[in-house]
Amino acid sequence: MLTKAAVTFVAAAAVFGPCDPTGLRHPKDLIGTWGGENAAVIADDTSAHVHIGCTYGNIHQQLILDADGRFDLPGEQNITAHPVDRGILHPARFVGRVRGGEMTLTITLTDTTVTLGPVVVFYGKEPRMGPCPICRRGH
Repeated sequence: MLTKAAVTFVAAAAVFGPCDPTGLRHPKDLIGTWGGENAAVIADDTSAHVHIGCTYGNIHQQLILDADGRFDLPGEQNITAHPVDRGILHPARFVGRVRGGEMTLTITLTDTTVTLGPVVVFYGKEPRMGPCPICRRGH
């Protein structure tokens, strides 16, 4: 037989969801702007557009996290976007983790030895891109 405390705990777990030992919970969905210092992720329900410094890239699917809050998705990244965009998109892996409203992201070009990051961006925070422009819509 369950004690009153056990029933209360089970009911609370059902309402509030699984426990995260960090005390941080990621946003219910990842749609929106994630900003940081010289980094941004602009996600919608079908894709994500990413800036790190004067580069930009795209993930052509929704950001979906595994049970540990991680993702590893294919996409492409343009590392010669500024000051003159040469339009060269390199195949890339976008690897990250979301903990609470914080995302850590690393981009690795799969056809070169170039790695960008890791960078940290925050949900709902305006990106601070320094001298580099940022796309407000996917490029």
